[in-house]
Amino acid sequence: MEWNPETLQFLSQCFLNTLSPHPDPRRRAEAALAEAADKPNYGLAVLRLVAEPSVDEQIRQSAAVNFKNTLKARWAPQTTDPSIAQTHTIPDPEKEQIKSLIVTLMVNSSPRIQAQLSEALTIIGKHDFPKAWPTLLPELVQTLDGLSQANDYVSLSGVLTTINSLFKKFRYQFKTNELLLDLKYCLDNFAKPLLEVFKRTASMLDQVSNSGAANANSLKPYIESQRLCCRIFYSLNFMELPEFFEDHMEEWMIEFKKYLTVKYPALEDSGNDGLALVDELRAAVCENISLYMEKEEDLFQKYLSGFVEAVWALLVVASAASSRERLTVTAIKFLTIVSASVHHTLFARDDILQQICQSIVIPNVMLRDEDEELFEMNYVEFIRRDMEGSDLDTRRRIACELLKGIATNYKEKVTEKVAAQIQLLLASFSENPAANWKHKDCAIYLVVSLASKKAGGSSVSTDLVNVESFFGSVIVPELQSQDVDGFPMLKAGALKFFTMFRNQISKPIAMALLPDVVRFLGSESNVVHSYAASCIEKLLLVKDESGRARYSATDIGPFLLLLMTNLFNALQKPESEENQYVMKCIMRVLGVANVSRDVALPCINGLTTVLNKVCENPKNPIFNHYLFESVALLVRRACEQDPSLISAFETSLLPSLQMILSRDVTEFFPYAFQLLAQLVDLNRPPLPGNYMEIFAILLLPESWKKSANVPALVRLLQAFLRKAPHELNQQGRLSNVLGIFNTLVLSPSSDEQGFYVLNTVIENLGYDVISPYISHIWVALFNRLQHNRTVKYIKSLVIFMSLFMVKHGSQNLVGSMNAVQPDVFRTILEQFWIPNLKLITGSLELKLTSVASTRLICESLTPSDSKLWGKMLDSIVTLLSRPEQERVEEEPDVPDFGETVGYNTTYVNLYNAGRREEDLLPEINDPKQFLFKKLAVLWNNIIMMVVAWFVVTVYSFSSLKHTSVIM
Repeated sequence: MEWNPETLQFLSQCFLNTLSPHPDPRRRAEAALAEAADKPNYGLAVLRLVAEPSVDEQIRQSAAVNFKNTLKARWAPQTTDPSIAQTHTIPDPEKEQIKSLIVTLMVNSSPRIQAQLSEALTIIGKHDFPKAWPTLLPELVQTLDGLSQANDYVSLSGVLTTINSLFKKFRYQFKTNELLLDLKYCLDNFAKPLLEVFKRTASMLDQVSNSGAANANSLKPYIESQRLCCRIFYSLNFMELPEFFEDHMEEWMIEFKKYLTVKYPALEDSGNDGLALVDELRAAVCENISLYMEKEEDLFQKYLSGFVEAVWALLVVASAASSRERLTVTAIKFLTIVSASVHHTLFARDDILQQICQSIVIPNVMLRDEDEELFEMNYVEFIRRDMEGSDLDTRRRIACELLKGIATNYKEKVTEKVAAQIQLLLASFSENPAANWKHKDCAIYLVVSLASKKAGGSSVSTDLVNVESFFGSVIVPELQSQDVDGFPMLKAGALKFFTMFRNQISKPIAMALLPDVVRFLGSESNVVHSYAASCIEKLLLVKDESGRARYSATDIGPFLLLLMTNLFNALQKPESEENQYVMKCIMRVLGVANVSRDVALPCINGLTTVLNKVCENPKNPIFNHYLFESVALLVRRACEQDPSLISAFETSLLPSLQMILSRDVTEFFPYAFQLLAQLVDLNRPPLPGNYMEIFAILLLPESWKKSANVPALVRLLQAFLRKAPHELNQQGRLSNVLGIFNTLVLSPSSDEQGFYVLNTVIENLGYDVISPYISHIWVALFNRLQHNRTVKYIKSLVIFMSLFMVKHGSQNLVGSMNAVQPDVFRTILEQFWIPNLKLITGSLELKLTSVASTRLICESLTPSDSKLWGKMLDSIVTLLSRPEQERVEEEPDVPDFGETVGYNTTYVNLYNAGRREEDLLPEINDPKQFLFKKLAVLWNNIIMMVVAWFVVTVYSFSSLKHTSVIM
């Protein structure tokens, strides 16, 4: 694409039309630009349009966005197809021209365009900087110096923003030689210019703020510049302390401390935006000094006490303001690092601990208006923070982390101070519960957050309070409150406490309160009924010291119907239609309860109703998994108890499963196939006609094209093969099944699934049925073995041959293999079966292969095979005598996941829809005993043969001698 007036006009009109509110011109413009993007020099032409001052600002900004997106897609396309990469990648000459223009253009652009070009430059730098773009950093340094001298801090901040983005790659990365070389290059070229800009800006900031004429607009650019310098400082120091920064530490630390102690009233009092900007600078400083405290404690020691005082003073003020969250969190993190270091004595005095509790911890743990808003407006995010521990960067959690840090060395003192504060909070609540309910919430939060989890289990403990006493006096009144919607945050805190300390609450007390928890499932608060569901679910997991479940079906039986009714009603409340905590509770209850017909029928109707709704728009994969797991669990447990329920379940479930398939709800295909397999397993032959229709669809090649569906389809196919083996020989079905096996076994990513199909065929059909196909089976297996063998494949082959031998005899096994290629059985036995037998894992697989191998050496191998006999015996003994971890090394095979990545394509196994694998050799209890018996019989036979030979020989010799005497 040449740059000329026609190109300028074309691009300008296209970008103008992309801003049109009408869809037709907008779509035509987008299509024209997409077509033009394939032409050489397109990116360069768009960049020149952005630089054209005669073009309207809106058009140029739209072009800048397009330019950034073009670079993102075409600077280094993520594709392994060389033809596509070549077509979609910007040519090298065009890249060089773009790199020569972009810095100057970015600096001279308006702020909005500058922001887009800065992002574009970062995209280039991610791939090319520094090795393929050695001129960039010197150009940026020169530009910075000029902008600083000219006092153009708007553009200077734009350049610093770009450099900050480029240098972020040095944070949170493993050290590699390549990364360290890049870091050295950046330090050599930018450490000194960074300090110069930082000091020059500091001087100008001081002049303006001390002049008496300071205002918010005059201070903002300098504050923002210093913040960016601090972030760049963080990146360059993250891996290790560079020599330059060590030599100039004093200069940096003086300024850092100043920004923690000096106030800028003209900016801070101008509104929340001004205060937030200064706090961002202070937060960046806190992160820098935390970094030095962690990595260079000795060098940082002389500055430590001054920074602790400064951060302390800042925190006392900031903790009272709800808008200063980031500053508060980073400041407390710094104090936490210090508290757990060798300098912990700074926190040893009682008065300091008292101030920490009163002035820092309590104000930050106390609920704020934004916490209440989150509780009401976004219950999922609230629960993630409050219950699931994603609140590491919130005031409440970080304040408790500070206490934990101090308790590392002063546990008794911390416990005493916090326990006293908890009692004061509870006393305040008692004086006026309606007004001071947040004080009680604060007390509960402190106990829960400061509890320590016992190693290797879910139990927690605390020294702050007597759990039983606290539970009885503080928590139980909330749980027994008849108003399930009153003070919902307190109710949530009480339910959380019950959940956290469930192991310490005795069974009689918990059982007395469980009906109350069931009531809270009816709360209008999403958090409260979610916490109630979670509490019940976690209680049912509690085990006693003996390892047995503490709560059984008998315990929940009296209120089971009410419990299930309330759970399903909770799913009908606004915003809880796909509440994963409620659905998980349903799953857990069904796993424990005695699922009678009276419970099963309403539950299956409720679950299918929910299933039909989520099919319209699947959104929450966790909820959906628990939903299908609940269905599978209900079907399994109810039908085990009452087989007559199968038809009722089919009536409810089959329309929903058929809807999933007919509407092409691809996210649910693996689940649907597994549930269908479960229903097929529960039926008795002959299968109803509607199942055989599904069987016909299952055998179509199109059904197997999506790899994520394959494991579930195999599971369903296996169910049909077991329940309808006689129908296999009709209408060419067996050929279709073996065609599926052949396709699956060719690929390392699906060969195991192919063997599942083949093994099921061998297991369920007579040799007379499979014999016409057996040579084709061996050819497919031998081809894969010859061209693309893996350890996993060889193990599967050994298991298959063992199964074949056990089901159809060694003569058929050896004969069918050698019919394909003379003496191939002996070759495979020697090269693959014997060496890999000791790698077999799984109890049933171990039993099958060891028994088959034992029969082989004791019944089939001839005396001429003594060498193979000894090697096979050695492998059998190794397999049976040594633990699995000693026999099997980590397999080198890397699975080919193909497209099975992400929600839409991932196969997720339904645990409760699985089928227990049957023992093919139930008559053999112990394969070791079987080996000993077989060897004993073989040894006896050998002795008998030797004795017989000896008798015959002696008799023959005696007869010959007697004849000689007569003569």
